[in-house]
Amino acid sequence: MLSLQLKQRLSPELIVSCLSKISLRTASTSTADATLKPDKQTHHESPSQQVNTGILLLNMGGPETTDDVYDFLNRLFSDRDIIPLPAQKTLGPLIARRRTPSIQEQYAKIGGGSPIKMWTEKQGEGMVKILDQISPSTAPHKYYVGFRYVKPLTEMALDAIEKDRPRRVVAFTQYPQYSCSTTGSSLNAIARYYNSKTKSTKADLNNSTSSATQSSNIQSPYNNPEWSVIDRWQTHPGFIQAFVENIKSELNKFPADIRNDVVILFSAHSLPMSVVNRGDPYPAEVAATVQAVMESLNFSNPYRLVWQSKVGPSAWLGCATDDAIKGLAKNNRRHILLVPIAFTSDHIETLHELDIEYSQHLATSVGVEMIRRCSSLNDSPLFIKAMADIVHKHLQSQRRHTNQLPLRCPGCVNASCEQMRKFFCPSS
Repeated sequence: MLSLQLKQRLSPELIVSCLSKISLRTASTSTADATLKPDKQTHHESPSQQVNTGILLLNMGGPETTDDVYDFLNRLFSDRDIIPLPAQKTLGPLIARRRTPSIQEQYAKIGGGSPIKMWTEKQGEGMVKILDQISPSTAPHKYYVGFRYVKPLTEMALDAIEKDRPRRVVAFTQYPQYSCSTTGSSLNAIARYYNSKTKSTKADLNNSTSSATQSSNIQSPYNNPEWSVIDRWQTHPGFIQAFVENIKSELNKFPADIRNDVVILFSAHSLPMSVVNRGDPYPAEVAATVQAVMESLNFSNPYRLVWQSKVGPSAWLGCATDDAIKGLAKNNRRHILLVPIAFTSDHIETLHELDIEYSQHLATSVGVEMIRRCSSLNDSPLFIKAMADIVHKHLQSQRRHTNQLPLRCPGCVNASCEQMRKFFCPSS
């Protein structure tokens, strides 16, 4: 998504230089759990019923209409966790205004807006119904949707959680593979919310006449044992099987005589090499997903892991998806299946970049005979069942996070990452 919003070169050169440093993987989409809440009160649960377990579904989100594009871009370019810019308060809105018309055109071509909220709500509804059945001891469950750049924003979801006061809350990243620029950004936002809330409460009490007696009653959210996080789930069996079934279904649409020769291109959002080199775990975790999928397919087809959505002139992780399509055609491999392996829901990077830019325009121009795109997981029953299983196992484990979460990237320079780990990993 971000890549499509940045592909046209910006001036002055300072802006281009800044944009080349972006480390971002789009939302689409850890062995942990999560809570999520829709913007509207559409959950099946009665408002008067006490929530026992809240599950916050975390994702980037996408504008639902073309009128929402500017606000989305403005929040995106104002987020220093994602895009550190000089004079951010000035440059962020400037870039957002300049990019809005072209991005609105792209959304118009895919129906006028992103479907990611719709899919997230369907996933959340299905997930909590299953959880209420298979985990009655932690029921009733309620999901919340927390997007970074469009409503319902993460902070709005946290406000709703504070109002509902569930006994336990699980932050469930909808990015299967962890990256500091996606899952990390969402978790940083949660930590900032509670850190700010704690400081505000202490300040209010210190200004009151009874602060001395009341301050002892303040409980820092950093010591709250009821928050936990599902920070990655890249090889969960149900998640893998959902992809396997979609791939098999799509392969069956190729002629039988060439089906086993179809090249499967697993496409994931790329990262700048500067991010990879500081130790971001995302490339390895995406590769683990691909390996698990191909093992389940008994390595039925030739395949490659490729990377889409490079932005700016700096070095990014490759081979790029578009370059791979060109190279395969040149080498007379003209039957291709694209699999968006890092995205769990359709959004602009599947519907526009893969479906329109690559499948309709690029593939035709380079002589590809047949190219298809594997369906995103969306409301797949297998995937929704997998989501429920991920949460259920997380709740049973009583673990607050995976062993990976406390470990910052060796080259990390973001202070927000340290604060986030103090919130979710207080004993580490």
